[in-house]
Amino acid sequence: MTARKKRIAVLASGRGSNLQSLLDACVAPDYPAAVSLVIVNVPGAKAIDRAQQAGVPVEVINHKDYAGREPFDAAIDAALRKADIELVCLAGFMRLLTPGFTRAWEGRLLNIHPSLLPAYPGLHTHRRALEAGDKFHGCTIHFVTPDLDAGPTILQQAVPVQDGDDEDKLAARVLEAEHVLYPAALKLVAEGRARMENGKTVIESLDS
Repeated sequence: MTARKKRIAVLASGRGSNLQSLLDACVAPDYPAAVSLVIVNVPGAKAIDRAQQAGVPVEVINHKDYAGREPFDAAIDAALRKADIELVCLAGFMRLLTPGFTRAWEGRLLNIHPSLLPAYPGLHTHRRALEAGDKFHGCTIHFVTPDLDAGPTILQQAVPVQDGDDEDKLAARVLEAEHVLYPAALKLVAEGRARMENGKTVIESLDS
């Protein structure tokens, strides 16, 4: 008997390439999660098309329709609960979530960030890595906490910085790693093999 898949929501703002990587992974019968809802805050974003093509319910909750972060987050929270969502993945979701929201979903809220955290939280990570002369850059999947990009790491993947790289070239290489890493991290969390305890990530042995 196939185990029930965890109900996942993905929050996105743009082209949705990481959303697509999760949708593709969830098609596999033995993958422990299924994208059950996509929430997009930008009308017309490519992520909407990706969700519709996959047959996944999508809601557009435009932050501009709300008088502040709290009512916007409340609308997202209501949509998640109505859909019986168990885990939430931020995938290029370009809004800061309120501490109340992140605490309500603590341990069930994941984010992908294009750097090897704690290096380069925030924006323009590829530019900053190049300006610093880094030899390696990469991406991080972490649990979300109220502090920006400061939640405990689940998985990381490093990529080399090559001679002649500009922001676009480096970003493309990191994005390839993101598309592999996010489904792997979600799998661990959905299976209960990775969890947040006392502000840290605990990962069971992959051989257990």
